[in-house]
Amino acid sequence: MNVAREEGVRVPTTQVIHNIDGLRNCVERTGLPIVLKANGTSGGDGVRIARTLGEAERFFNELQAPPLFARAVKRAIVDQDKTLLVTSMLRRRPIVNAQVFVAGREATSTVVCWKGSVLASLHFEVVNKASSTGHATVVRLIENAEMSSAAEGMVRRLNLSGFHGFDFMLEESTGHAYLVEVNPRSTQVGHLSMGAGRDLPSALYAALSGKALQPAPKVTEKDTFALFPQEWIRDPASPFLRSAYHDVPWEEPELIQDCVSNRRKQSAWYSRSERKPVSAVRTPKSISATPESRAVGLDWGGK
Repeated sequence: MNVAREEGVRVPTTQVIHNIDGLRNCVERTGLPIVLKANGTSGGDGVRIARTLGEAERFFNELQAPPLFARAVKRAIVDQDKTLLVTSMLRRRPIVNAQVFVAGREATSTVVCWKGSVLASLHFEVVNKASSTGHATVVRLIENAEMSSAAEGMVRRLNLSGFHGFDFMLEESTGHAYLVEVNPRSTQVGHLSMGAGRDLPSALYAALSGKALQPAPKVTEKDTFALFPQEWIRDPASPFLRSAYHDVPWEEPELIQDCVSNRRKQSAWYSRSERKPVSAVRTPKSISATPESRAVGLDWGGK
């Protein structure tokens, strides 16, 4: 955030919180609500919005606590994700940041870059989310000069290469874009091809291979995307599954089947109150009608 501010990028005041006294001092200076974030987390799992000092203190203690060993072992065995094991065994505490709350709409940019230059980018406004602090499930393609400029400035300053995600808040009163987070990885919209300058995989391939850029055809003329399986898990009856471009990988039936079969594990990201009953399913001919696939509410009938 300090580097972004040096580059002239709008950012909310952010600081590392070491203890409860530091948290109280931060709240006294910046006021409430306040956003607490634990480094090294994803999918909104390490983000809390505190609206009272009591909430802020409770959330800080939760976020700073080392992961439970049983949870780390379970994730390593069931999810094949070993990232928590060492942290849990050594009782390492995550770094927690406090960030001034910006009232407005969430937005996200995903870019592919090479040696400090942006090759292609996509900018979205978040329409629906898995939960209040969770990942996006429906996004709308937009153009935003401040978001583009911020991403380009950070890529240039940090000499970045590869896929990166930039999260923003579009301030309600002014529309200004505040950069709130940077993720050095591909995000869940990075594969979407929307033509020249908006096809990230093709742009990176051209840069690495030295061949002429050949962007793939646009996946849709629509500007709203329902992400699969995220929006379907959030609400199997969501109108966006039909009105938006539903990003189901129809050409990869085994991947679809895996998403269907593992929906319970994926639903762990969602609060219990947000889950809804699912209805019957029509499976495509290329996928066997297993008991699992019959139980879900995905319309397999076409794109």
